[in-house]
Amino acid sequence: MNKVISIDLGSNSFRVLVYDCLNHKAISEFNQVVGMADGLVDTGMISKDAQERVINTIRYSSEKLNYNPKEAVCVTTAAMRMANNSQEVLDNFYKQTGAKFKIVDGNEEARLTLLAVKYALKREKLNSDKFILLDIGGGSTEIIINTKDEYQAHSFNFGIVTLTQKFNSYELLQEELNLRKNEIKNFLNTFQINLEDYTFVATAGTPTTIAAIKLGQDFFHYDKEQVNGTVVNLNDLNECLELFRTSSTKTITKLVGSGRVEFIEVGVYIYKTIFEALNKKESIVLDDGLREGVAINQCLLK
Repeated sequence: MNKVISIDLGSNSFRVLVYDCLNHKAISEFNQVVGMADGLVDTGMISKDAQERVINTIRYSSEKLNYNPKEAVCVTTAAMRMANNSQEVLDNFYKQTGAKFKIVDGNEEARLTLLAVKYALKREKLNSDKFILLDIGGGSTEIIINTKDEYQAHSFNFGIVTLTQKFNSYELLQEELNLRKNEIKNFLNTFQINLEDYTFVATAGTPTTIAAIKLGQDFFHYDKEQVNGTVVNLNDLNECLELFRTSSTKTITKLVGSGRVEFIEVGVYIYKTIFEALNKKESIVLDDGLREGVAINQCLLK
């Protein structure tokens, strides 16, 4: 079988995909919270503990999915872009596991994520001509304006992990997000497009979690086939925020998964900020993201 193994090591999550190039579909996948950016805002470094978590997860996932880390196409993003010890960390990963990671910049991250989303929209039989794509990460947030075969992308240097670590009050977070909203609006205004002509599409953990909760799913009963194509609106976001505010940590962990509880509310606030910047009332949610784009890109290069 003509297959590709792709690994996306983000600021909080580690995601593996075994992908069938002939039929363009996932064979198997693995997701794990590794908290790589823990303490990064304060120290500027990827900690030894975080490195050990990643190394153990690479080893565990390779056994579980029966892949060789040396054969995987491995990318890492915002946390590694920010860390002062990134090369040392990547050398350690390679020495310990054989996985050779490449740090991708914001533009390449956007391109690969867009590639995956275009394939996903066609798979879901949704229009892929004009849409604005939001990808909320742990350390960065990408916004891509896609107009048929052309696109413009920008990587904003804030994400769910970095904002959670930086701001310990709602008021300070809201001040920051208002500034970010203006920054995003300025970016959009440079293109002089009619936003009403563009569908709002969102990917990554926060949008998929909200879509799953809307569908009555939780972390342990997550069905991406149902999540893909789900329409989420502002009311869904507000209902999730209220649910998180009034629920126990145990209940929230069941909904969003271990390692995500402390970040999920900030993720929803970021999502709301983009809704407001785009003046949109709803968005289409897709599970496909960077790791799928890496795999598809590799298939196309073969």
